[in-house]
Amino acid sequence: QVQLVESGGGLVQAGGSLRLSCAASGSTFGTNAVGWFRRAPGKEREFVAAIKWVIFWSDVGTSYADSVKGRFTISRDNAKNTVYLQMNSLKPEDTAVYYCAARGGEIAVADAEYDYWGQGTQVTVSS
Repeated sequence: QVQLVESGGGLVQAGGSLRLSCAASGSTFGTNAVGWFRRAPGKEREFVAAIKWVIFWSDVGTSYADSVKGRFTISRDNAKNTVYLQMNSLKPEDTAVYYCAARGGEIAVADAEYDYWGQGTQVTVSS
């Protein structure tokens, strides 16, 4: 089993920044990719970004949704088993509950492909 705990959410004004953290524990050796998803009120959960724990020279190590490219950056600290989502130039439409998820396979954008989920952290962007 893998446990994922998100933190770092909060209230921020439009144009501001937040950094979310996803700390993994348990049997993390079985996971290969970690993704961030979000669910806005009244909407389906959607893919935000994903990263592989180990990136080889030939790998595509990260993936982003078009809506966050150039504003959000996903990164990892293998020593801390933690994945980060740096969110800059936040917009009111970024308001959502943000979840991190892990899977044993390659990076995927469909939430059904992920096996482990955190409890979520609320991000609210005011205009």
